[in-house]
Amino acid sequence: MTLYDNATSKDLPLERDLDLLARLLAETIRHETGEDTLKQIEAIRELAVRFVWEADSNAADELTATLANLSDDNTIALARAFSYFSHLSNIAEDLHHNRRRRYHRIQGSKDQRGSLSHSLEELTARGVSPEAIKNMVASTLIAPVLTAHPTEVQRKTLLDCERTIARTLRMRDRETLTQEELEENDAALQRVVLTLWQTREIRAFKLSVKDEIENGLSYFRSTFLKQLPRIYIELEDRLTKLTGEEVQLPTFMHVGCWIGGDRDGNPFVVPDVTLHAIARQAAVAFDFYFEEATKLEGELSMSSRMVEVSEAVRDIAQRSPNQPASRAEEPYRQAMAAIRQRILATAHILGRFRAYILPFEGAVPYGGAKELADDLRAVSNSLAGHGSAILASGRLRRLIRAVEVFGFHLAPLDMRQHSNVHEKVVAELFQKAGLEDYMALNETERRTVLLRELASARLLVTPYVEYSEDSAKELGIYRTAAEVQQKYGLAALPNYIISNAQSVSDLLEVAVLLKEVGLIALAPKPHAAINIIPLFETIPDLRGSDQIVRELFALPQWMQLVAQRQGVQEIMLGYSDSNKDGGYLTSNWELYKAEVKLVDVFHQAGVKLRLFHGRGGSVGRGGGPSYEAILAQPAGSVAGQIRITEQGEIIAAKYSDAEVGRRNLETILAATLSASFPGAKALDADTPERLALMEKLSDIAYREYRDLVYATPDFITYFREATPISEIAKLNIGSRPAARKATNSIADLRAIPWVFSWAQNRLMLPGWYGFGTAIAAYREEKGDAAIEELAGLYRDWPFFRTTISNMEMVLAKSDIHLARRYAGLVKDADIAQRIFGRIKAEWRRSVDAVLAITSHKELLGDNPLLARSLKNRLPYLDPLNHLQVDLLKRCREGDESEDVMYAIHLTINGIAAGLRNSG
Repeated sequence: MTLYDNATSKDLPLERDLDLLARLLAETIRHETGEDTLKQIEAIRELAVRFVWEADSNAADELTATLANLSDDNTIALARAFSYFSHLSNIAEDLHHNRRRRYHRIQGSKDQRGSLSHSLEELTARGVSPEAIKNMVASTLIAPVLTAHPTEVQRKTLLDCERTIARTLRMRDRETLTQEELEENDAALQRVVLTLWQTREIRAFKLSVKDEIENGLSYFRSTFLKQLPRIYIELEDRLTKLTGEEVQLPTFMHVGCWIGGDRDGNPFVVPDVTLHAIARQAAVAFDFYFEEATKLEGELSMSSRMVEVSEAVRDIAQRSPNQPASRAEEPYRQAMAAIRQRILATAHILGRFRAYILPFEGAVPYGGAKELADDLRAVSNSLAGHGSAILASGRLRRLIRAVEVFGFHLAPLDMRQHSNVHEKVVAELFQKAGLEDYMALNETERRTVLLRELASARLLVTPYVEYSEDSAKELGIYRTAAEVQQKYGLAALPNYIISNAQSVSDLLEVAVLLKEVGLIALAPKPHAAINIIPLFETIPDLRGSDQIVRELFALPQWMQLVAQRQGVQEIMLGYSDSNKDGGYLTSNWELYKAEVKLVDVFHQAGVKLRLFHGRGGSVGRGGGPSYEAILAQPAGSVAGQIRITEQGEIIAAKYSDAEVGRRNLETILAATLSASFPGAKALDADTPERLALMEKLSDIAYREYRDLVYATPDFITYFREATPISEIAKLNIGSRPAARKATNSIADLRAIPWVFSWAQNRLMLPGWYGFGTAIAAYREEKGDAAIEELAGLYRDWPFFRTTISNMEMVLAKSDIHLARRYAGLVKDADIAQRIFGRIKAEWRRSVDAVLAITSHKELLGDNPLLARSLKNRLPYLDPLNHLQVDLLKRCREGDESEDVMYAIHLTINGIAAGLRNSG
C-alpha cells in the first residue's frame, strides 16, 4: 500500500512529485548513511503508516519500542530524514496548488474564492460599480508586514535550496522534456537534495538581528519586487475593461517590515541596527532597479531613424556622462543608460550598493524615487507616442510600478517599544529638567503635563546632561528615526507602535519623545511625520480600547495631529497575547467586539480607522486562511484600510515561492476589496441574539481557560515538563529572548514560544481549550436545540464559521495519544495524571462540539485537501514526536551530549515543518 491509493486523478501529479522526491531522498540517505540505516528508517515509516492509515494499535507499541533502541547516529539520521520529507512535501504541495490554479485558468474555469477576478465579479454582481471600486482604492492602504520572532526555524540557506527544488520541479510541468533533459532534471534535483542532506539544518550560532534582516530581504528578491507590480497591473487592466477607460491606480498596497525596528523585548535592536536595516533594504531596491534598467537598456534598441523619440527622452539621454558612439542612433538605450547611471550614483549614497561597481563620474543622483519614476514614465510615454505602447507594457511598466511602490526604502519600517519603557524615559527627562515627579502623577495629571510639553517649543533633552544608559539608547533611536526620514523620505519609517498601551498618556508620552527630534509638533504649527499606534493586547486592554480612543479623540491637540495624517488613526490589535491571556474563543470574541466598538467611536469622531491585525501563523495566535479571516471582520472595520503581520515559518510558507507569494498577496487584496463593500447580509450579521450568545459562550470558555492556566496548582510545572519549552529556548532560531523577564511565570513568557511549545507536543492547547466546556454548558441549558442554533450560526455568520473552521484544523493536527507520551515526561505522576486528564477531557468535549456543530463525520470533513495533506504527513510527523519524547527524557535525565541536543533540535525543526503553522 502506498500513501496515495485514494488519490484522485487530479492529484496524480502531486503523487508523482512526492514519490520522486521521496525516492531521491532515500537514495541520498542510502549513499550517505548506508543500506542498513535506510532499511531501519523505512521500517519505522511502515510502522507509522500502519498506525495512521490502518489504525493498527500494535504498530504504535512497536514504533515506540523501535525508536527507543536507536543508536545516536541512526536517531539523527531518522530525525533528519523525516524532517526533510516534511520540507519536500511542502514544496510539492505548493507546486500542486499552483498547478491546479493554472489548470483552472487554462480551462477558462471561474477563478476560486480569493482571486482578484472572483472578488471583482462578486462585487459587480452585488451592484458595486467599477467607479466605486476605483475611488475606494484611491484612499486604500493594504500591507502585509514581515516580523521576526523566536520560533523561526528555517535557515535562509535551506530556503534557497528549496526554491531551487521548486524551480526544477516546475520545469517538468511547464516544458516537454526529452529523455536526456529529464535525466538532467533528475540529476539536478538529486544534487540539491544531497546539498540539503549535507547542510546543517540548525544554526550553529545564535541568530542576530542582522541575520533576520537578511532573511526578510530574501523574500523581496524572490517574490515581492516582481509579483506586487504584476498584481497592480492586473487590477488596473481589469478595472480598465470594466470602466471602458484607462485606469491608473495610485500606490495603495505595499509590504511593511518590523525587522530592525521592533525593540519590544529585544535589547539587540539599537540605533545602528535600525540604520543598517534601512540601508540594506535600500540596497536591495537599488539592486533590482539597476538590473531591470540594464535589461531595458538591452531591449529598447529602436533607432531614431525608425521612430520619433520625444524631447523628454532626448533630454534624459543627454544627461549621461558616458555614452558609446555605437549608440548614437539609439536614444532609448542612451536614456536607459543615463537612468542606470543615476540609479548607481543614488545607490552609493543611500544603499551600501555593490562596492565593486563605481558610479560614473558626473552622474547626478536622484533626489527621490519620484524623479526616477518620472524618467521611466517619460520613456513609456515616448514609446506610446510613436505607436509602440506594447513595448512599454511589460518590463518597463512593472519597473515603474515597482519604483512607485518600493521607493528608495523598499519597505516601510515600523518601530515598536513597550509603554513601560516610554514612561521611564519621560520620567527621567522630567526629573533631569527639574519638572514634576512624573511617576507620582495620576493619569489626569500626566495628560496635563504631557500636553503642556507638546504645546511648548522648548525641548526637554539637553546635551549638557548625562542620561541613564537605557534612556540614552531610547533617545538615540528617536534621533535615528529622524535621520532615516530625512535621508530616505517619510515613507521609510512611518509608524511607531506602543506595546501594552493602556492609557491616553501612553500615547502622549511617545508624542513628547518624538517631538524632541522634530517628528511631532504642535507649535508653531501642527506637524506629524509619523503615526503613533496603540497596541491593545490583553483581554482587559481590548475591553477598554474604545474608551481610551474616545478619550484620545476628545483632545483637540491629538485631533490636530490626526489631521496631519490624512485623518487616519491606526489601531493595532494583538492576537497572540490576548489568546495567552484568555484562551482561543474569548480572544477571538474580544477582538471582534473591540473592532465593533472602535468602528462606532471612529464614526462619531469623523476619523478614518485603520486596523493593524497582529496575527501569527498558528490559530492560537490568530492564524488561519487570510481571505476568510478578512471577510469575517465586522462590517465597517476594513473599508480599504488593513495591515496584517506575517510571522516566522508562515513567511516562508507564503512567500518563498514566487507563484505562491503572488497568490497570497492577491488573496489579501481580493478579500480587502470584498470586505470594504459589505453586503446586506454582512451588515445585518451582528444581531443582538448572536452577540448575547457569544458573550455567554465566551464567558464560560474564559473561566475554564483561566482556571486551568492561571489558577491550577502546578500547571506551570506541567507546561515546562510536558513540552520542549526549555529546549526551544536553547535553539538558535531567533534574536529575541523567549521571555520578557527571567521569571517562571506564564504571564512573562512570550506568546510565541507558548504556542510553539504546545504545537510541538501535539496538544495545540491555545487553539481550542475552553470551547468544549462552553458548548457542553450551553447544550445542558438548551438541550438539542443548542446544537441546531449553533449549526445555524456556523452556516450564516462568517465570524463564527471562521472561528470554528480554524479550531477544527487545529484539532485535526492535535494527537491526544502523543500528548499522553509527553505527559509522561512530568516527574510528578500525580501532577501529570491530574492535569493531563483534565486537558484530555476538554479535548474530547471540543472535538465532539465541533463535529456536532459542523455535522462532519470526522475533522476536516469539508476540507479534503488539507485532510489528505495531513494524513500523508503523519507517517513522517508522528515518529518525530515519539523520538522527541525519548530524547527529552534522556536529556532531562542528564544526557546533554551534543548528539542528543542536536537530535532534539532536529525534531523541533521537523515537527514545525510538518505542521506548517505551528507558531
